[in-house]
Amino acid sequence: MREKFPDKKEALSLIDSSLRDFEFTLTLKATDESANTIIRNIYECFRMLGETLLISKGIVTSDHTEMIGEITKLNIKTSRPLIILDNLRRIRHRINYYAYRANKEEAENILNFAKSNYNLVYKEVKSIIDESRTM
Repeated sequence: MREKFPDKKEALSLIDSSLRDFEFTLTLKATDESANTIIRNIYECFRMLGETLLISKGIVTSDHTEMIGEITKLNIKTSRPLIILDNLRRIRHRINYYAYRANKEEAENILNFAKSNYNLVYKEVKSIIDESRTM
C-alpha cells in the first residue's frame, strides 16, 4: 500500500465502470456454465467500489482484502451482512487460481445478494465521493 494525492476523477471513473459492469452482469442467465463469469463479475463490481473509496483517500493498493474491507466498514443498513463479500472474495479466488467450478445455485445466491445490496453500497460510495469533491 502506498499513499498518493487523492484522485477524484479516477474514483468517479471506477465507480461508473463498476455500475456498467454490474448492470451488464444482471443480464446474464445463471447456469452452471455462466456461474464462474457471474461470480467473478459481481465480485469485481464490489471490489471496484472498495478501490474507489481507497483512491478517494489517496491510497493505492493491489490488496483485494483492503478494498473489500473498505466496503464492510460502511455504515449502511443492508438486508444481508456485507461481510459476505469476504466469502465472495474467497470463492472468486478459488475460481481464478484453483480451477473451482461454481454452479448455478452459487451464482443465483450471489446474484440475489448483489441485487439486494449493490445499489445501497454504490449510492453510499457515490455520496462519499461527491462529498469529498466539494471539500
